[in-house]
Amino acid sequence: MTAATWTSWPLREALARDTRSRARSVIAWSVRAGLLTLMLWGTFTGGLFGPWEIVVGLVGVLVCALLAVAVFRTTLDNRLWPSLGLLGMLMLAALGADVAGAIVPAAVLWCGCAVTALERLPLAAGVPVTAVALGGYALADSDDWATTAVTAAGLCLAGYVLRLDAEARGSTQRLLAQERAARAAEAERAALDERSRIAREIHDVLAHSLSAQLVHLEAARLLIEREPEGEFRDQVLQRVVAARSMAREGLSETRQALSALRGEVSPVEDFLRQLVTAEPAEVRVEGERRPLTAHASQAVRRVAQEALTNARKHAPGARVLIRLEYRPDEVVLEVKDSGGRGPGGELAASGSGYGLLGMRERAELLGGTLDAGADEEGFVVSLRVPA
Repeated sequence: MTAATWTSWPLREALARDTRSRARSVIAWSVRAGLLTLMLWGTFTGGLFGPWEIVVGLVGVLVCALLAVAVFRTTLDNRLWPSLGLLGMLMLAALGADVAGAIVPAAVLWCGCAVTALERLPLAAGVPVTAVALGGYALADSDDWATTAVTAAGLCLAGYVLRLDAEARGSTQRLLAQERAARAAEAERAALDERSRIAREIHDVLAHSLSAQLVHLEAARLLIEREPEGEFRDQVLQRVVAARSMAREGLSETRQALSALRGEVSPVEDFLRQLVTAEPAEVRVEGERRPLTAHASQAVRRVAQEALTNARKHAPGARVLIRLEYRPDEVVLEVKDSGGRGPGGELAASGSGYGLLGMRERAELLGGTLDAGADEEGFVVSLRVPA
């Protein structure tokens, strides 16, 4: 054995009870309950103890059970000195039970401490504790020395076998967790590769098409502006300018969608500030900032876009406040305008095809809510999504 073998704790997966199957746990607890019942029945029905002594004994059994649970927890956390202290208290309880005449409970406590120390402590600490526990058991045992020696050797073997079994189960559990993590990473990588392929296809088709439309619309605008002024010319120019604006917005949104597909999404705060660069708007961020899930981030971005577009369409010239608040279990987006100061511009006749209904459906799909309505000054859109 190496030095690390003597000083290292068993794997956490080996000490934890969640590595055991349900059937194994049920069998183990059933056997413990049955043996405890038989032990107490044989101890307290022999006429050696009076009623009050039986009550004190049962209280002592309860205290020992609580100490045993505490030993399991401290060893699970790899806390050596508290574990040794609790085992020492259990061995003192065994000594007290032996002095009081409860020989069977005392022997069970001695043997339990010996096996537990070998199973759950580093060997450098577990071996001395086991030696002390078995020494107390040998002194209290009334059998001949050969029987006591064989019993002590069997307990040592049982404790070490339990330790090896737990280590094997812990190693298997750890390998299984690593394999699951590797498979999840592989699946995520495959999904990212597929999204990148889709992004390339969209870029080659849609983005190029929108870029070409922008070039032609800009050329059309320049040609129309050279024509003599008139009502028909102004109407056509207005429509071309509106179409150019819509194509530019579509290209921008397409590029954002492509970035999201490639996993290159910028922080939500940066997106909001870029969104209002040329707008009379203010962005406030409250709470402790943290990365959002892809779905929550996309919902915040789309709702902010649509709410700002609606403000430009229905309240041109209004001052807009965008407030993003990070809460412990959710993120809140509030877009509030101060009311319009004139008829709608070129966007008034256009539509994104999304609207309040689409924003509300997007929020509900994520388990969130969206409220929209007029307030004292203007119009407010409030989004809450889990994050």
